[in-house]
Amino acid sequence: MAVSARGGDDTPELEGRSESRAEDYRDAPGKHARPKKKAHPFWRGLREIVVIVVIALVLSALIRAFLIQAFYVPSASMDDTLRPGDRIIASKITTNVSGVDRGEIVVFKDPGDWLPDPLPAPDTWQTTVRRALTFIGVLPSDSGDDLVKRVIGIGGDRVACCDAEGRIVVNGVPLDEDYIIGPTDQVRFDVTVPEDSLFVLGDNRGDSRDSRYHLEANDGAVPVDNAVGRVFLVVWPFDRFALERIPSIFGNPALDG
Repeated sequence: MAVSARGGDDTPELEGRSESRAEDYRDAPGKHARPKKKAHPFWRGLREIVVIVVIALVLSALIRAFLIQAFYVPSASMDDTLRPGDRIIASKITTNVSGVDRGEIVVFKDPGDWLPDPLPAPDTWQTTVRRALTFIGVLPSDSGDDLVKRVIGIGGDRVACCDAEGRIVVNGVPLDEDYIIGPTDQVRFDVTVPEDSLFVLGDNRGDSRDSRYHLEANDGAVPVDNAVGRVFLVVWPFDRFALERIPSIFGNPALDG
């Protein structure tokens, strides 16, 4: 009976030790579970950079598609306001929301035969990269199908060349254009601009194949739908950085009749 009594006394002690040992294992998971392996700082940093670059490229593409777009000035037809090779920014949202008004400088798609057919670009990886960068807005557009001119008349305007002083006349109002180079009267005309169209001229009147030279089609006017955007900023070269404002002559209320 003594042995039996001691055995009965020891049983709770052993059970208590067993429970304590189990708790020790539960409190120390590291003894059984393999610790998570952390990514190397280099790969974490690279992943963050890739995510940032992708987001930036997507935003750039969206901005180019709906808000603004960069272009090269292709020729001397807008001297001295814009010079060949200038990098300019055109506002698409302004054109889409407010339409196009007199005096604005606009980029527009060739309405047909204003430009010679562009030479095909060589099929190289450099061309592919350039197209991709242009598409997302990193490089200015240089498609060979874009023109830039100043809007002189809009749908319903009567535009004539010229009065006794060689000035363009819009709805009976002669325009004193102090920003132009050369004479305007190389081609005489008197047209009413078709609805939803734009009559455009270059600021370098002596070197601009503009509406004056395409009177046989739509009276020389460009469909509004061809307008890509209004040029509002020259960004390069930096010494020519400037906002492009509408000349004050186009604010004359008499132009609206």
